Amino acid sequence: MRYFCGIDIGASAAKLVLIDETRKIAAKSLRNSGVDYAHTAERCLDEALSGKAIARRNVIRSFATGYGRENVPWANGARTEIACHGAGAHFHFPRRMTVIDIGAQDSKMIHLDDSGARISFKMNRKCAAGTGAFLEEIAHRLDLDVSELNDLAEQSTREVTLGSFCTVFTATEILSKIRAGEKVEDIAKGAFRSVVKRVLEMDTIDGAIVATGGVIAHNPILVKLMEESFGAGVLVPPDPQYTGAFGAALFAWEQTKRGG
Repeated sequence: MRYFCGIDIGASAAKLVLIDETRKIAAKSLRNSGVDYAHTAERCLDEALSGKAIARRNVIRSFATGYGRENVPWANGARTEIACHGAGAHFHFPRRMTVIDIGAQDSKMIHLDDSGARISFKMNRKCAAGTGAFLEEIAHRLDLDVSELNDLAEQSTREVTLGSFCTVFTATEILSKIRAGEKVEDIAKGAFRSVVKRVLEMDTIDGAIVATGGVIAHNPILVKLMEESFGAGVLVPPDPQYTGAFGAALFAWEQTKRGG
């Protein structure tokens, strides 16, 4: 059996996917990106291979994407996150769509036509608002681990509105909400609503809405809030945190099939 590898080294996490010749996921791995991307990439590959007893020689081609895509020595090529998230999302939902990818340091809105070709894309402001980093700062201000935010927000009965656009100013605003006696769960839900508002500001929606990325994977309340705000259903691919890595693996598969 031949395999094709995609690795997505983001600012926070590195995700690796191995697919077989039928484009089915055969193995995957996830690690913190750390500061040595080449080392992290090697560890991810070793974990995926050893976990499924796959020989390295059977990995025919590998493509890298993400913030650290140029730091993977064994990759045969690289593709942008825009291209890979688009490819991964369109594989699962082959139709005209808008892909919303919320990552640790940025958010993207990618427009694809029926064939999966990119029409356009937009990225968030040069600011952490609307990203995973924003939620991490909010969790810090609430004296919580970021992993606790989603379940806490799900318990909210009265959403607190956060008006600030800047992460720093929002953190200060939260302190004032706490002093005013607002419940932590209501503030947490307000923080997620703030992320959705930043997404709404990026661009208009065209076609089906598909949400990807680690922030979506760990915070399903964001999908509910997006559906409320957009007035439409939001599709989520399997393992949304791996969508970029899966897309990179698809590019590796496609190039091999074309004999490139």
